[in-house]
Amino acid sequence: MADEHATLQLRRVAIDTYRENVAYLHRDCAIYRAEGFQALAKVEVRANGRRILASLNVVDDSCIVDVGELGLSEDAFAQLGLTDGHPASISQAEPAASIPALHRKIAGERLGREDFRGIVRDISEHRYSKIELTAFVVACNQDELDREEVYYLSDAMARVGRRLDWHEHPVVDKHCIGGIPGNRTSMLVVPMVAAHGMLCPKTSSRAITSPAGTADTMEVMANVELPFERLEQIVHEHRGCLAWGGTSELSPADDVLIAVERPLSIDSPGQMVASILSKKVAAGSTHLLLDIPVGPSAKVRSMPEAQKLRKLFEYVAGRMGLAIEVVISDGRQPIGNGIGPVLEARDVMQVLNNDPAAPNDLRQKSLRLAGRMLEFDPDVRGGDGFAIARDILDSGRALSKLQAIMQAQGIKAFDYRNPPLAPLSFEVCAEADGVLVAIDNLQLARIARLAGAPKVQGAGVDLLHKLGASVQVGTPLYRVYAAYPADLDFARQACQRSSAMTIGDAAQLTPLTLEF
Repeated sequence: MADEHATLQLRRVAIDTYRENVAYLHRDCAIYRAEGFQALAKVEVRANGRRILASLNVVDDSCIVDVGELGLSEDAFAQLGLTDGHPASISQAEPAASIPALHRKIAGERLGREDFRGIVRDISEHRYSKIELTAFVVACNQDELDREEVYYLSDAMARVGRRLDWHEHPVVDKHCIGGIPGNRTSMLVVPMVAAHGMLCPKTSSRAITSPAGTADTMEVMANVELPFERLEQIVHEHRGCLAWGGTSELSPADDVLIAVERPLSIDSPGQMVASILSKKVAAGSTHLLLDIPVGPSAKVRSMPEAQKLRKLFEYVAGRMGLAIEVVISDGRQPIGNGIGPVLEARDVMQVLNNDPAAPNDLRQKSLRLAGRMLEFDPDVRGGDGFAIARDILDSGRALSKLQAIMQAQGIKAFDYRNPPLAPLSFEVCAEADGVLVAIDNLQLARIARLAGAPKVQGAGVDLLHKLGASVQVGTPLYRVYAAYPADLDFARQACQRSSAMTIGDAAQLTPLTLEF
């Protein structure tokens, strides 16, 4: 039972505060006045033997929270797992013990292993406010972490939360650092590798700033939000899964940090390495294939930058006991034709069904990645993986495996030949004769999001031409789909500012950066 002197009635405040626990008190609440709270202070909420930390917001409208109530945001209310009206207490939270280490990092000092463990522990327990989280992210970005610090941060993040052990070897996974629209290779690689018999438990993220994450695209065809115990059964039975990682509690501090990094568009190499490797180690992976796309509008713009990032990944992964292979791939343009959940699911199913209309770049890249992953199998000779992957795909075994995984996760009706696209559309056409010499990944992703993706599954961009194509004035370059007139207008205005397509002479084509 809550402390008598500080008892309030819980109230669910239907506000999504995106991974931040927020508590709400009325300004005239007796406890608010007596305790000396102030807005944005860290508070501790206790009820029925459970406890969470939250940031305090003060309200003046009793329709939101009355004087005898304690409001909690959606995430915070769900964590307590109680009902409206349940008695609860609130008090000021003790300052996070790692704050002195945070101050030293802000001052530009190098931190040690225990410093990072303390900071990560406090972050995962929601002891940091958004302001303190932002300070940590900016400090790590401004004074770039050295490779030892990146290892300390990665190790600390992997140690907090659930850590899986599949009791077999190898356990394989692949990851792309992102920034390339389409690129749904995971949905092809996982069934190919699983059909070979290797264990590949793929938990993926939802889109935050992109038009679709792997989980968003898979959700078009199957349920992706499953209890971890059920996912574990599926992985053991089918040798793989394609599910949302939010239920796994793997490296929970990473999810909190991402909520701050993405709005700031901060994705420093050190934080990227820590984010990716901590999740993979916590998930029980023993072998990782990492894809670094390089291109003018990719996250990594040059080969020297890619090589530097590769070395950092290899160093930290080696310290954490994770075998890693890094491939540098073509990031000059989207992979596949579709950008948005339904369009990307269509591309994936076209490849799996060996449909003549399937995007060849998505097929070839997936085969190369799957081939490299298959060579993690000690029984597969180096160089033989591609042919084995191609046989698995061409024979239909990869399609059968994905269908079995979807059936186990909870299959949904989806006809890739007649995909449920959003009803409104317009085409963007070439304004000159010539060759398509450049495609802006960032602008295309922005257009697809303005059109409604990923929230509207059938919204997005369908590419009709790729780099090197010869076009004439009026040739449709891509088609934009939206469900609502406002979304269609937003996307159209963005296209008018910049179509993301540059037409010129063939000699202007950006040279290919590819290493497999």
